[in-house]
Amino acid sequence: MILKLHQGLREDGLQVSISQLCTWFGVARRSVYYRPTKSAPRVNPAFAEPIKKMIEEQPSFGYRTVAWLLGFNKNTVQRIFQLNGWQVRKRAIGMRPRIQALPSVAKAPNERWSTDLCRVWAGRDGWASLALVIDCHTRELLGWHLSRTGKATTAACALEHALIARFGTLGRVNQEFLLRSDNGLVFTSRHYTALVRSYGLKQEFITPHCPQQTDVIEQPLSSPLAIFMSPYLPSAKAGYASACVASVA
Repeated sequence: MILKLHQGLREDGLQVSISQLCTWFGVARRSVYYRPTKSAPRVNPAFAEPIKKMIEEQPSFGYRTVAWLLGFNKNTVQRIFQLNGWQVRKRAIGMRPRIQALPSVAKAPNERWSTDLCRVWAGRDGWASLALVIDCHTRELLGWHLSRTGKATTAACALEHALIARFGTLGRVNQEFLLRSDNGLVFTSRHYTALVRSYGLKQEFITPHCPQQTDVIEQPLSSPLAIFMSPYLPSAKAGYASACVASVA
């Protein structure tokens, strides 16, 4: 403030010293001339040398593992990693196409499909995984697959079932449309993404922690599914299955 005032007075042709301005405003003169200085960070060789030796032997070790093995403070090890550029870099795997933050309504069939995976009680067989595919415009359940394991092949079989039900055969579709899903490992696996691309579909993923963006597929996973599965379940577990399906969908 004092320096700006001094410069303004000089531009107006008034010669007033900084010392005089400090006296008028009751400001210590040393505070006007003070310039904070910060020394460059230094690394203690007693910490850096054993850390460097270990990460050269095991390049995949992060700072937490190194700190635990050497008995050092993890904050100290992390700081040394940062200063020397020794952090373990994560390999970039690309960007997932997210849903646009706009009202999303399918205006025609085969404009957007939605898929999801849930667990259901299968009586004597225990818990099973069920994958569904639905058309977001017609709300028609196109494909499903029930399996003991919830692997990518389960979701892939449901998708192929839907393609056969809608187009009569397996193959690349004539016009590309969207396939919406959550961010589960099944739908982001290499096997499933490659299969989707081979059929000419385009994947889109919901925003993390926003399950309402797949509410079209969540509805058949909650109530109608329990009705469909009830005839195949023991009477004592039919009601329990309805509650379980609603809770895991």
